[in-house]
Amino acid sequence: MLGSTAETICHKLVNRKLKYISLAVLVVQNASLILSIRYVRTLPGDRFFTTSAVVMAEVLKVLTCLLIILLQKRLNVKQTVLFLVDSIVFQYKDTLKLAVPSLIYTLQNNLQYIAISNLPAATFQVTYQLKILTTALFSVLMLRKSLSRVQWVSLVLLFAGVAIVQVEQEGKKEASVSGSSNQNYTVGLVAVVISCLSSGFAGVYFEKILKGSSASVWVRNVQLGVFGTALGMLGLWWNDGAAIAERGFLFGYTGAVWCVIFNQAFGGLLVAVVVKYADNILKGFATSFSIIVSTVTSVYLFGFHVDLLFTAGAGLVIGAVYMYSLPKTTGGGAAAALNAKAGGVAASLASLRKDVGTEMEAFLPKAKEGVASLPLAVRMPD
Repeated sequence: MLGSTAETICHKLVNRKLKYISLAVLVVQNASLILSIRYVRTLPGDRFFTTSAVVMAEVLKVLTCLLIILLQKRLNVKQTVLFLVDSIVFQYKDTLKLAVPSLIYTLQNNLQYIAISNLPAATFQVTYQLKILTTALFSVLMLRKSLSRVQWVSLVLLFAGVAIVQVEQEGKKEASVSGSSNQNYTVGLVAVVISCLSSGFAGVYFEKILKGSSASVWVRNVQLGVFGTALGMLGLWWNDGAAIAERGFLFGYTGAVWCVIFNQAFGGLLVAVVVKYADNILKGFATSFSIIVSTVTSVYLFGFHVDLLFTAGAGLVIGAVYMYSLPKTTGGGAAAALNAKAGGVAASLASLRKDVGTEMEAFLPKAKEGVASLPLAVRMPD
């Protein structure tokens, strides 16, 4: 008894630690990706091709997922190959469904580089939270989801906060952007808005596919990666084909660029793994905190100027993100009463089952050694 109690307490402590570790990972991943892309895109000297970086990230993501699947198959190469051929080739109709979100994700990754290259990191981080609004709208339209009153209010606050930030940025035309000949604020704004729209649609579409299939997340990421690599190569050839043929695929790659690529490739997979230890509140808190981290870091690294209007807009966005991630509550007193009533009924049934089970055990013969008796919980329905 004492051993099981100690084990339960230890398990809770481990889960609590994992939650805070997940929170830290989410904050670092969200903030570092934006800041690192901004950093490498504003450095003087030879610039790497963003299209090649997108392709490289997809390749690394596919290789990582393949390694995970191989480990799941206990390093049995033959079994892994047969499994992948069956999942990807033989079930080609299922695989083709991933072409649409893969195309959108590839477009989105390229748009992120364009947006961050033309917008301050803090402005991009705040504006990019519009993806919550687009995801919510597509969820209502495509998945028939219902949003609580608090979530609708949070979406209005989110839109208002982003609008305030954009009005402030447009009116000020920061010297760090408008004073640079190779940066265009309007191009960056259009890119981040299209990225938010594509992110919302692709995320909901991918969720719909996952719910209608038994395939694992790793297989789905392999399918996405295969299409993403192919489409990325097509975009690379179309946009930078001649320049890459002349200078090489890895032209302009530095240690910082490789860090960006690894972050982009493994960041999503890492978050997918650790997020199961965190809840929606922690995810919302992590996103909100990453905005603060990006803003503060931008002040020191890029000379970003924070004024009262930007602070108000960013504050609205942070509050909206946190509100939207709160647990959904349905109704008011009636729902609470119904839940209380249901809980009372469940408790009564549990008590009745316990009493009946105790009485029956006095009359039932003992199970013979080595023969498992049918559990009472199975015989007595809830």
